[in-house]
Amino acid sequence: QVQLVESGGGLVQAGGSLRLSCAASGRTFSSYTMGWFRQAPGMERERVAAIWSVGITYYADAVKGRFTISRDNAKNMVYLQMNSLKPEDTAVYYCAAKGVGREYDDWGQGTQVTVSS
Repeated sequence: QVQLVESGGGLVQAGGSLRLSCAASGRTFSSYTMGWFRQAPGMERERVAAIWSVGITYYADAVKGRFTISRDNAKNMVYLQMNSLKPEDTAVYYCAAKGVGREYDDWGQGTQVTVSS
């Protein structure tokens, strides 16, 4: 099991940037696939980005070219750099961990991102 704590959310104008951070506990962090998800009011939670233990990344079409996911296994940290933010990026953003052969079982508490037009 991994405990996750997100930080870095806030209010930003359209076109601005934010960097979300996710601090993870656990000695096997480097083996986990890490994901960033978001949920806007009245919408289903969606996967925004993911990074595998070997560094392969995935991005949802809506954020491709604007968001970058990265990880620092030495620090047990995952980041989401968000550039060129749009009002439709407004949501609660969650960090999640997926062990080998498992689903995303461990979740953080979420951090609010609000993009004003």
